[in-house]
Amino acid sequence: MEFDLRKAINAISDVVQNRPIPLREFDQIYMKVADMVIQAEYVARVFDNKDVVFVGDGDGIALSAAHLKAENVINYGPQSITLLDFDERIVNSVRRFGEKLSPHIKVSSHLYNVADALPPEHFGVYDGFHINPPWGASNDGESVIAFFERGSQATKEKSLGIVVIADDPDLAWTQGVLRDTQHRALELGYVVAEMLPQLHLYHLDDAPDLRSCSCLFRRIDPSCMQTVSEPLESVRLENFYGRSSPLRFRYVRERTTLNTDRESDLLYTLEKLEVDNG
Repeated sequence: MEFDLRKAINAISDVVQNRPIPLREFDQIYMKVADMVIQAEYVARVFDNKDVVFVGDGDGIALSAAHLKAENVINYGPQSITLLDFDERIVNSVRRFGEKLSPHIKVSSHLYNVADALPPEHFGVYDGFHINPPWGASNDGESVIAFFERGSQATKEKSLGIVVIADDPDLAWTQGVLRDTQHRALELGYVVAEMLPQLHLYHLDDAPDLRSCSCLFRRIDPSCMQTVSEPLESVRLENFYGRSSPLRFRYVRERTTLNTDRESDLLYTLEKLEVDNG
């Protein structure tokens, strides 16, 4: 099947039009459209005919992969997509767009914050996970590891995971986070199956040349799987979104408007996270 680049970019543009305005205070920094095409095609290929959970997805890669298939740009892609995100604007925008993709692919989205234990109905039920978490420059990658653990908990014994994180050989912190993420992945029974280095660019004003990689993990040792999911300890919430920017809010809540066909402007409220300090 010939890949029609114009048709692919137009399909991704539909997704971009649907997604909410990013909130920088929560490290919502969106990937550039051309790189979204590359990542969405890769996701569709890796997760062909699989049930996939996206733990956070402000960029809209889940919908992009599904929409490329629905628009016949590609003839492969996930069997179903489940989004878990703390931002109700994103959850609702995925639901709205997902209705248009039926019956090509099943799409569902749910409010969830990685600070909380993974709900039982999402524990160990998916074939693969995808994360593009806060990159952890100020917390030694702890934010990346937290998202990785939730993705791992949500998947079956033989699972795949795609992790998108910063990758710049000239920035030591990015290489340290890559190392620590791979170390934690090994502890959870995964190996690196493939890495696409320095692949994506972002709408990031203060670091426009900072790229991210796409790292594919494959679980080879199910005996290392976590059997329970627990809330994150308060120390792991520090500097979660950057220096002096801890994880303090459970949800971003959407305010309803009359604008039902596309995401509204900056209309939201914040729901504070209650932390048990023991």
